[in-house]
Amino acid sequence: MRLDDTVRHFDIVIIGTGSGNSIVDEQFADWNVAIVEKGVFGGTCLNMGCIPTKMFVHTADVAATPAAGARLGVDAQLYGVRWPDVRDRIFGRIDPISAGGRRWRIEDNANVTVYEGLARFVGPKTLDTGTGETITADRFVLAAGSRPIIPDVPGLTDAGFHTSDDVMRLDRLPASMVILGSGFVASEFAHVFSSFGVDVTLVARFGALLRAEDDDISARFTELAGNRWDVRLNSKVIRAERTAGAVRLHLETPTGADVVEAEDLLVAVGRTPNSDLLDVGATGVTTHADGRVVVDTRQRTVIDDIWALGDLSSAHQLKHVANHEARVVRHNVLHPDEPVESDHRFVPHAVFSSPQVASVGLTERQARARGTRYVTATQDYADIAYGWAMEDTTGFAKLIADPGTGQLLGAHIIGPQAPTLIQPVIQAMSFGLDARSMARGQYWIHPAMPELVENALLTLPLD
Repeated sequence: MRLDDTVRHFDIVIIGTGSGNSIVDEQFADWNVAIVEKGVFGGTCLNMGCIPTKMFVHTADVAATPAAGARLGVDAQLYGVRWPDVRDRIFGRIDPISAGGRRWRIEDNANVTVYEGLARFVGPKTLDTGTGETITADRFVLAAGSRPIIPDVPGLTDAGFHTSDDVMRLDRLPASMVILGSGFVASEFAHVFSSFGVDVTLVARFGALLRAEDDDISARFTELAGNRWDVRLNSKVIRAERTAGAVRLHLETPTGADVVEAEDLLVAVGRTPNSDLLDVGATGVTTHADGRVVVDTRQRTVIDDIWALGDLSSAHQLKHVANHEARVVRHNVLHPDEPVESDHRFVPHAVFSSPQVASVGLTERQARARGTRYVTATQDYADIAYGWAMEDTTGFAKLIADPGTGQLLGAHIIGPQAPTLIQPVIQAMSFGLDARSMARGQYWIHPAMPELVENALLTLPLD
């Protein structure tokens, strides 16, 4: 392609309107900026990720409440779930936010040009915007995110399936659903749809769910999931087909062939970076074997003045990580002589299923693999006063610490409000507060759920 003076040039081009969109603020008022978006404005988290899914999860938690009341002496009944009302309440709030963000960038930012198309690089710092116009820039920020992985299964496309991108906008609630996957996306949607009365079958290729979690957490979650859903472990899908009114999956298992079927199929086996769609190699940017763009601690790629952030480059597919990296990129773009680095030391995550799971730092498996000296302590919900109140007999917190210094190395919680309960541990790890000081240097409200963490701290067998 021959570029001439008609090619428009910008000071900076940002590809992706998730966390990347937050980079351009009033400090860029005198910059000539282009923003490129291939899909809906606001990125995955706003439109088909963390925000709508948690709105569905909260609704599912409410729907599941009557079933949990009997053991407390409360007899309640779920009369039904009005799926269109649930769906439309959620997207009736989200869609206007997305549209408003797009409109604001287009109409109220005179220095910003928005291109809506599937962009790809066609040369060094040269981008085909997918709109019929090719542009160049002094600087690029790659924040194009990721997309659901579609496994190579014969017949899958013809059989028909949903992904997390579209399953929340179903026209109707199916009577049954097969969910292919064993990670957090599969586990969260299994909770949502089963709470709404859908008969859920979860097909996992390996022998446990949430395998990235600490082994004790994964084992407990797998056990509880098996009591709630039809969980098929160690099952490889070898073929899919559409039958009358259903999707059928043919499985290969350790005990032989098996078949599962349901009205709808949700494929939730993971996500892959969109680096291939951008053809980042055409501008000299390199990638890891899994497609993630290679960046250093300052979010710089191997090409000067090209940065990357979020799912496109991070091993942590988490919105709070992408937001942190966006702040780092903004600073480094504006202050190239005073760069800062991303802090990925203690990155927490949570799984909003039932039960909830939260984690930060090392798992015990990782500590052993690194040869790290450590001790552990486990505290059951059932052994704290508020746990008694809830009649929770399955949840627990597990702490991992350095026995000499008392510094916390990891924390893992499974049970009610796990993502909230773990936050004090994240704070302690981030600011170097040791277990003894954390346990005894402050008041812990009694009887409240944070006593789960307090008691775990007190039982750590430190030197």
